[in-house]
Amino acid sequence: MSDRSSFTSLAEIVETGHCMGCGLCQSIAGKDRIEATITPDGRQRPRQIAPIDPEQWALIARTCPGINVSAPSTEDGIAVDPVWGRLDKVVLGHATDPDLRFRAAGGGAMTALAASLLARGEVDFVMQVKAAAEAPMRSETVFSRSVDEVIRASGSRYGPSTPLDSLRAALDLGERFAVVGKPCDITGVRNYAREDPRVVEHCKAMLAIVCGGGPEFRKSRDLVHELGYRERDVTVMRYRGYGNPGRARVETRDGHAVELTYAELWDDESKWCSQPRCRICPDGIGESADVVSGDFWPHCQPTKEDAGFNSIMVRTQRGRAIFEAAQNSGFLTVVRRLEVADMSYTQPHQVTKKREMWARLRGLEAAGHPVMRVEEGLRLRDLAEAQSLAENLRAARGARLRVHRGRFSEDPVTPADED
Repeated sequence: MSDRSSFTSLAEIVETGHCMGCGLCQSIAGKDRIEATITPDGRQRPRQIAPIDPEQWALIARTCPGINVSAPSTEDGIAVDPVWGRLDKVVLGHATDPDLRFRAAGGGAMTALAASLLARGEVDFVMQVKAAAEAPMRSETVFSRSVDEVIRASGSRYGPSTPLDSLRAALDLGERFAVVGKPCDITGVRNYAREDPRVVEHCKAMLAIVCGGGPEFRKSRDLVHELGYRERDVTVMRYRGYGNPGRARVETRDGHAVELTYAELWDDESKWCSQPRCRICPDGIGESADVVSGDFWPHCQPTKEDAGFNSIMVRTQRGRAIFEAAQNSGFLTVVRRLEVADMSYTQPHQVTKKREMWARLRGLEAAGHPVMRVEEGLRLRDLAEAQSLAENLRAARGARLRVHRGRFSEDPVTPADED
């Protein structure tokens, strides 16, 4: 698909619901021109505070993953599944270290892969996000330079983050690094690699999680408010981990602590607070990454606490080397091989979204809404052609109706009042 509307400003990208708050635009233009802002709706968005050079804007418009969804190369001969993309191998695994497996989200596979790269000297640092030291309800981008630092940053962050706000700073160091992020973050790195050869030279691994959508800050804010506290009171905000899936945990300055089960946190879908762009995401499965890790629960619903497992999809030849080295060096344990059917059984919503996405985007167009550019290699049209006309019409009409209801639009960026 080569759809493209002409986006002429940062504000247009945001206000048409195409921004995920990844921070790439801020990295390109600089923090003196663009600042990350939490809006009253709880979305982390870029706010232009000084003029942007036309060349910088052109670069932003070409690389923003919110409006440019690139497809990976298929020239290496790795088999391509219509839904799940390139798959060199798919396995069930977990971090070998029992403590890491226990404390990390799922089975700790992504942390184990990143830690292995550092321990073996393949990279000098890992660019990732962690709970902000001074504001634990928020996230910050860090350059982890040791296995211990990678492990301390482990765990899901169900809220806004700007993992690419430091991409150019990472490249300026001239060191080897790995990136850990959501699929859209990895797409942003791949997009930028087409503009800056330093990405190919210095970025030695791109690791992604399977993503069901990034919640807004108000998900955390509302939870804390319901407990009778404010952001300034919180000293620990943990969403998962210390078990699989583990409990969410909030600790406050007065010594109080509250824990919620995974079901208590997520069973009410009306409180997921997912971002508008996530509802039309054509790649929640990290097709541009080298290795992707996901949850492995029937129908993506945990039924009990267990020791923690992850599905692991190896997508590239480089990913194969990363995966095998992590396994051979004792960081990663493989339990068994998986089939595509296992992925579809444990992540059925990803299958539905992928199959419906071409029609959803047609529905946006029919409502006069701008549409992102999605490269043909993501197979959206092919998947739509395999659907019935009724299925495609239902998906298109649903998207068009959501446009008319304002579900894909956002207000101009203004800072939220202090909590």
